[in-house]
Amino acid sequence: MNNERKARARRIVAYLKKAYPKPKSELTYKTHFQFVVAVILSAQCTDKAVNRLTGNLFKKYKTAYDFAHAKPVVFIKEISSVPFFRNKGKHIIAAAKKACAEFAGIVPTDAKSLQTFPGVGYKTAHVILGELFDIWEGIPTDTHVRRFALRFDLTDNTDLTKISKDLESLIPKENWKYVNNGLILYGRYVCPARKHDCTAHPLTRLWPKAGARWIIR
Repeated sequence: MNNERKARARRIVAYLKKAYPKPKSELTYKTHFQFVVAVILSAQCTDKAVNRLTGNLFKKYKTAYDFAHAKPVVFIKEISSVPFFRNKGKHIIAAAKKACAEFAGIVPTDAKSLQTFPGVGYKTAHVILGELFDIWEGIPTDTHVRRFALRFDLTDNTDLTKISKDLESLIPKENWKYVNNGLILYGRYVCPARKHDCTAHPLTRLWPKAGARWIIR
């Protein structure tokens, strides 16, 4: 089973490398800490909705120091268009204060440090490292990655971090960078989550059984 999964994963990644050769987030930002904020805001929210919000928000807040000195009541109101805005607002301000107090306002370049920031877990930390520093020490698993990992029988787990670990064991480290962004773009623009006929889609053609595996759990 594991060898079959490795072979299948490598064929999937080979397609992703060709289709999406330059991994890049669709979240918009100008400073490093703005990207941290955008990723926190994007939890259970579309990138388009986050970009609509941050278009104005990031004119006011640029650096970690700006976010650290935000007035909580005002800031939470400013981000109220996204889900869970109260918790996200508290996390962002707390993360900014930590960045200023412990990292001179700079976004750290290791996952361990990033995961000490409120609102930043395994997935978020590795998205940040990959996007900002081209450091790929792990495979971030979001809803798209989880969906395809299950549909293509690459994992027996449903927990996001456990799925990341399973994928990391199947895919050579030099190819980790193509998985998250590649599957996000493929899921958004080629094979959406709603049930549909995807037998002609590139990845389904690599493993036709996926066309009948609409797993919701």
